[in-house]
Amino acid sequence: MENTYTIKEAQTELPAMVRRAEKGGIATITRHQKTVAYVVSAARMGALVETMELLANPRAMKALRDAKAGRARYTPLGQLAD
Repeated sequence: MENTYTIKEAQTELPAMVRRAEKGGIATITRHQKTVAYVVSAARMGALVETMELLANPRAMKALRDAKAGRARYTPLGQLAD
């Protein structure tokens, strides 16, 4: 659900763009037919930042690769110390 607006359109449509973003949509803002910005919800932005942090963390990436290759070790939740 992506909507594209010029900067001029975005100035008048900002409230609607924010409402769409809150519902999971993305609004693209363009200048001279080139994308210059996006309007996304805080939840989606948080998820993107968290993903980027994981991708930038070598230990996390190793754990993900190990899990994908079946080499991960799992501990039942009940066995974890409080």
